[in-house]
Amino acid sequence: MKTFLDEIAWNSDGLIPAIAQDYRTGQVLMVAWMNAEALRLTVQENRAIYWSRSRQKLWRKGEESGHVQQLKELRLDCDSDVIMLQVEQIGGIACHTGRASCFYRVLEDGKWRTLDPVLKNQRDIYP
Repeated sequence: MKTFLDEIAWNSDGLIPAIAQDYRTGQVLMVAWMNAEALRLTVQENRAIYWSRSRQKLWRKGEESGHVQQLKELRLDCDSDVIMLQVEQIGGIACHTGRASCFYRVLEDGKWRTLDPVLKNQRDIYP
């Protein structure tokens, strides 16, 4: 029996990029990776669960920081090779740096400039 997971165009490592976007504002919060188990569990638990390539294990967003991403909607792109999660970002912090979004730098005059402030110090998030 075919499931929604069978319609995914997984890459050669069995992964798909996953974009997390604030469901209210549309702000892109972060990009991570999912394998089939992470995607299945995300749907089952109604919260973002990713695959950590560096740790080679499932990563429940917010399991250490408390900054959970509650799933509001899940979308698949036209080529079936990118997932977009519309989420409610609990605590307003998605980035491990303590910022609202991982996309906090902008290129200006050939240099990266930090725009967005740190909302919470990393040492307070990950003691």
